[in-house]
Amino acid sequence: MAEGKDPWLAKSNYWTMGQLVGGIQRKGHAAVRIECPTTLTDLEPYAEDWDRLSAGVPFRSWTWLSNWWRCYGPQNETEAQRRQLATLCAFDDQDKLVGIAPWYLERSTRTGRVLRPLGSGDACSEYLSVLCQPAREDAVLEALADYLLHAANGCGVQGLEWDLLALNAVDAADRTMGALVSYLAIAGCSIHCQPGMPCWRLELPADWEAYLCSLESKNLRRDLRRLERQFLDSQRAQLHVATCLEDLPRAMAVLVDLHQRRRKALGEAGCFARSKFAAFYHSVVPDLLRRGNLNLCWLEIDGQPVAAEYQLVGAGVMYAYVVGMDPNASECEPGKLHNLVSVRQAIAGGYRAFDFLRGDEPYKRRFGGQPQPMLDYRIVPDKTVARVRHGVWMAGKNLKKWVKRGIGRKGPDYATCPPQNSSEERTMACSTSE
Repeated sequence: MAEGKDPWLAKSNYWTMGQLVGGIQRKGHAAVRIECPTTLTDLEPYAEDWDRLSAGVPFRSWTWLSNWWRCYGPQNETEAQRRQLATLCAFDDQDKLVGIAPWYLERSTRTGRVLRPLGSGDACSEYLSVLCQPAREDAVLEALADYLLHAANGCGVQGLEWDLLALNAVDAADRTMGALVSYLAIAGCSIHCQPGMPCWRLELPADWEAYLCSLESKNLRRDLRRLERQFLDSQRAQLHVATCLEDLPRAMAVLVDLHQRRRKALGEAGCFARSKFAAFYHSVVPDLLRRGNLNLCWLEIDGQPVAAEYQLVGAGVMYAYVVGMDPNASECEPGKLHNLVSVRQAIAGGYRAFDFLRGDEPYKRRFGGQPQPMLDYRIVPDKTVARVRHGVWMAGKNLKKWVKRGIGRKGPDYATCPPQNSSEERTMACSTSE
């Protein structure tokens, strides 16, 4: 046993044929060991392995999530009492990292001890998941489930007792997350699941003309061709992309200015009015550029910036994360023009998809986006205090439903997932895109 490790870690995470732990029949998988590093310094040696396991999704990367924790994690001793890193790392018998549950633990009197994904909250990270080497997925998930069951009951996992695992905006097609939830349900955890706000993804054709022909709206197709002639063919519009660190100050400033002006015109504060979001932006963007996961661009018409977008890229997908537009340039249709330029740029760059991310704004469907169902999970361990808290939360939620729908009408049954098109059940997650 390595010095300084919790003894439970060394003796309880090696599965043998027929072993029963937490009600789950083990399958004789090769040994998997779970450890819970408590600082980014402890995790940093595994950064490259982390990125390998992220499968090219930038929101899951070490770059994104480590910068997020530096900005949203505890900034002083008082905050450190309420939040701690709780990233669970799975190692095989050769000490190779084969799985990561990138989470943190948050404590409060009202909600108890809640495990949440790194990157969650107002940063609006998408497609968060448990990261696994595909060939070891079952072994990793079983080991994680057993570790969580022991930790929930305070059995040998010091400081990681939890009352709720809150997983928001989980891709409904994410097999890994679905399997982990199933393991925990079989072991006796209560599972509450409801549809979240969907992401909208556009699968890209081989060329721009094919894309235009694929649009359902003839009016949009006509408008895009007109904007092409008016601004692109005439070269009145120019797209600028930050390709090196020297380009970033200008590009970052343009985005902040246009985004904040646009949101202010709509009577909203804007993303960058939040100090932690602004700090995260300035921290992560240079690292994303170095790693090749950034497309920060702005569009000028007659030499004046009218639109800008902070896009992430990875594994053949371009993600539209934060956008800004000049509220005084409506005659140029900057939003429509910038979407035109972005999709055209993605097709020319060989990307397979353009993801508009969360939010039900009508333009996403008009531009060809298809909804990607997302799920919100609340996972409650089989212990009294946690179930009481969950019961109180459920009662409050149902009361709101009854008031909204009218007393005397039957309330919803949350034992299973409601239909995914139930707009009433969508989590009102923040939407940083226009």
